Amino acid sequence: MTLNPWMKAGLGLGCALLWSCPTLAAMTAEKNFGLEVKVTGQSEDDRDLGTRSGGDVNGLGLDLRPWVYGERGNWSAYAMGQAVTATDTIDTDTLRQADDDSQVETRRASGREQDKSYLAMREFWVGYSGLTAYPGEQLRLGRQRLRSDDGMWRDTNIEALNWTFDTTLLHANAGVAQRFSEYRTDLTDLAPEDKDRLHVYGDVAAQWTPGHWVGLRAHHTHDDGKLKNPGETLDPLDKTRNGDLTWLGLEANSDAYNWRNQNTVNYWGSVTWLTGDRDRLSATTLANGDQLATQKQSGDVNAWATDLGIRLRLDPNWQVGAAYARGSGGGGSDGSGNFEQTGLESNRSNFTGTRSRVHRFGEAFRGELGNLQAATLFTSWQLRDDYDASLVYHKFWRVDGKQNIGSSGINAVVDDDGINRPLIQGEKDLGQEMDLVVTKYFKQGLLPAALSQSIDEPSALVRFRGGVFKPGDAYGKEADSYMHRAFIDVIWRF
Repeated sequence: MTLNPWMKAGLGLGCALLWSCPTLAAMTAEKNFGLEVKVTGQSEDDRDLGTRSGGDVNGLGLDLRPWVYGERGNWSAYAMGQAVTATDTIDTDTLRQADDDSQVETRRASGREQDKSYLAMREFWVGYSGLTAYPGEQLRLGRQRLRSDDGMWRDTNIEALNWTFDTTLLHANAGVAQRFSEYRTDLTDLAPEDKDRLHVYGDVAAQWTPGHWVGLRAHHTHDDGKLKNPGETLDPLDKTRNGDLTWLGLEANSDAYNWRNQNTVNYWGSVTWLTGDRDRLSATTLANGDQLATQKQSGDVNAWATDLGIRLRLDPNWQVGAAYARGSGGGGSDGSGNFEQTGLESNRSNFTGTRSRVHRFGEAFRGELGNLQAATLFTSWQLRDDYDASLVYHKFWRVDGKQNIGSSGINAVVDDDGINRPLIQGEKDLGQEMDLVVTKYFKQGLLPAALSQSIDEPSALVRFRGGVFKPGDAYGKEADSYMHRAFIDVIWRF
């Protein structure tokens, strides 16, 4: 098995961070190391909606994640590896974005083909907590999990310098991040959208009255990757867009993403503005399957998005709620009004009020908030710390029927009057979906508090995650009537 240079560097740095710590023996005595065992069964049929070959997944996967953590004074270090083997290309990682496993192109670059079995380094970082006297403050350097509560700005493992300040009345984060490698033996190349893309971000939220928070968020990406010229042949790993984008957001919530809160009424609301400049390279497919660059479009971006939700507690176990999200679309041929997310999001959160994190835009559809609006109804149930369940209904539309949506878990190609497109021109109805997420927890784990960002579940659980998507008119009359994506996860942490 051949390791790329970044993978070798990650393995080496991870080992160096751990074995350079003089207190390794003490760490071992305190059980600051362990192994997460995850068995995943996946059934998917089919993400192409019957419009092309493939798109089905049925199989079983084993995911082993050894980890070790240590502290000395104000310093700490952490590393987590990963070894996966499966009967098919099983999706064992909920942090992977929709466009990681769903591509419009029929060709796949050799460096982006996911194998059934692979090795990886998920995280390796060094932390320092001595900049202030507050216990919730830490500066981290290395590949780490960046995470916002709603999962719509950040929720990914990436190389970063990140500062966190977390107290009872004030939460703040600031940092810079850039992806240099996937640190996996199968994905030896970065996705085109991640190449040469620098992220600078910060957020602050204050508790203005007990249980109620208001905050400000900002994120900037600088992408100076080169685009090919019109008339040149495109490789699947070539960039097709770049530019400088800035997101500014306001938010208010009742600590709604904290599944332990017992409020009778919970709410969340956010509004985000996107501005900057964006260059796009359009392409056409030749008879031999090659992609030919046809036109380069440049323009300013002026877009916005909002996410609103309310959740009512009927009794100590049952909750019901509704939510609405909209990412703007339009702006003419250059799509200057199309909103897009930061590229670091997972869109998973505890918005239903349970410990299980659910995809905000469907376990099957897995949409991105770009030229998309979604109306959601849900109910959830939780019994102590032993069980939880969420039943969620979504309805999806395009905002502008002439613009494409952002990435999603659907990879259809429809015939629109003899032209192959992802969606029928002018049709806004994307479809509807019903999701069910049910979890049984077996044992509470005793893990170091500093690992809460990386390991946020009890020691053992069995979880079902599934969604059934019914395509709308935008996918044409030839599309399948339904598609589903379902998982059963069995997780044990030693």
